[in-house]
Amino acid sequence: MEKKVSEIKRLDDTSLRFIAGGLVIGVIAGFVVSLFRLSIEKIGEHLPSWFLFLKGHLYYLPVAFLLAALLVLITGRLIQSDQNIKGSGIPQVEGQLRGQMEIRWWSVLWKKWLGGVLAVGSGLFLGREGPSIQLGASVAQGLGTKLAKTDSERKIYISAGAAAGLSAAFNAPIAGLLFVLEEVHHNFSPLVWLTSFAAALASNFISMNFFGLTPVLYLGELESLPVKHYISLVFLGIFLGLLGLCYQKVLLRLPRWYGKLKIPTAFYCVVPFCLLIPVGLFFPHYLGGGNQIIHQLGTAPLSFYLLVGLFLLRFVFSMISYGSGLPGGIFLPILTLGAVLGCIFGTVWCHFTGLDVSYIKDFIVFAMAGYFAAIGKAPLTAIILVTEMNGSIIHLMPLGVVSLVAYMTVDFFGGQPIYEALLERMIEPDFGNIKGRKTIVEFPITAESGFAGQMIRDFVWPKEMLLTSIRRGEAELLTRGDTVMLVGDTLLILTDTGISQKIKVTLQQMEQNQVGKTKL
Repeated sequence: MEKKVSEIKRLDDTSLRFIAGGLVIGVIAGFVVSLFRLSIEKIGEHLPSWFLFLKGHLYYLPVAFLLAALLVLITGRLIQSDQNIKGSGIPQVEGQLRGQMEIRWWSVLWKKWLGGVLAVGSGLFLGREGPSIQLGASVAQGLGTKLAKTDSERKIYISAGAAAGLSAAFNAPIAGLLFVLEEVHHNFSPLVWLTSFAAALASNFISMNFFGLTPVLYLGELESLPVKHYISLVFLGIFLGLLGLCYQKVLLRLPRWYGKLKIPTAFYCVVPFCLLIPVGLFFPHYLGGGNQIIHQLGTAPLSFYLLVGLFLLRFVFSMISYGSGLPGGIFLPILTLGAVLGCIFGTVWCHFTGLDVSYIKDFIVFAMAGYFAAIGKAPLTAIILVTEMNGSIIHLMPLGVVSLVAYMTVDFFGGQPIYEALLERMIEPDFGNIKGRKTIVEFPITAESGFAGQMIRDFVWPKEMLLTSIRRGEAELLTRGDTVMLVGDTLLILTDTGISQKIKVTLQQMEQNQVGKTKL
């Protein structure tokens, strides 16, 4: 009895230590990301008037191109000095947590911050959320050198930093937590959950002091979609799933297309920066990540043909912007594209069914979640993210329907989670080299797992790993040969950091083989 009480106290002390660490990470990451977000917003406020001035004084065009050349030079040099600041940064964070990538946190922190402000703030169709996640993770990695005792603890703090980054970027703490669990880890770990939640809440508190309490994408009061029109959600989900699959395929082909340019990869940004000038001259109010477009659609939807043109413009130039490798994300551009698609679908549906046009705003909200769920294959994150950004909780049911149908549509055609697919493009195919550093890998036993209900001695485990214990609820059990693995358990595996992902893949193959044997 005394031993059990001692174990519970030890677990409680551990949880408190990680929660405290998460709070510290959240506060610092909140300040870093809020300043990043504030800088982008302040610059973005002046972009339309600047391009309108340029349009009326075209003799200043040489100055505009000189500024574009300066931006190319600065961002290109930053990317040359550290390739890990390219893109959104989310694949790099996932690769880091898998043990497949080494990140120099200080280098990434200041270079991503500066490069992101220049790229996103200049008006390119990029989002702030991906860089914010990487900035939060970099802050946590730096603090982890002081707070963490082991490599696995350091990864818990990095996960918390990623959650804090997304929380501060969108004032969405629950979505930040879910993103880490659903998109990054793909499992539920109590310590990761507690630490990330604490960090996300602290970060959100800091962000609210900068930007207030109004949700980022508040569209005003929304009507509840009549139940008899719920069939529209199925069609909307399929529509978004097919276009989400198209988005994935185009995005993954961008490196091949950019590779045809005979210039160093770090300077591919010359293409979007030069194209930004004509885009800004003709469409000065549609620059940037797109949150102002979502607000505009919520108040005064455009005509069908203008919406189609806006979608094509946003789709093409967001691909050009992101494909160049500039520090910038795709979260907000995806949500903007989803909003436009929702407006298109809502306009058509209201026209042919007689539904009042006031419900178009509902379709805008539903489509943001559905399009993100289709592309990222993270439906729970999509639902909660849009709910927190919009500030309305009365649409959870239709958001769930659209997100599920969109997810199933992409899954049916073999679409991958976009960030995992991007990570696979960044790492060497033959991953897995011994690095001489220990780490703990967590492997969840799910309902469909071939390990569920089986004893440990029934399997020949990889020789490069040691199954040390099993986490079952709040308890941690030492393993023996006759220990039965149950649904909900998490295997705690000791291995080398360099082969941690290889171990995970091997165990997944063992699971599948066991399921196949059971069916036979």
